[in-house]
Amino acid sequence: MTSTGRPCPICKKPRVEEHTPFCSQRCRDRDLAKWFGDGYAVPGRPAAPDEIATSDEYDGSE
Repeated sequence: MTSTGRPCPICKKPRVEEHTPFCSQRCRDRDLAKWFGDGYAVPGRPAAPDEIATSDEYDGSE
């Protein structure tokens, strides 16, 4: 079943409801691989190693 609206962000084909926002499992997997391979990045300053160590210790009780 094809979904109307915006195209697949990977290949630009029409989206399929089952794989929204993608057109297929292949495009979903390509997107996931891009995240795992640092193909995407959130803008901002790089975190210092001590900031990362501190955030790993956060237990959510604050």
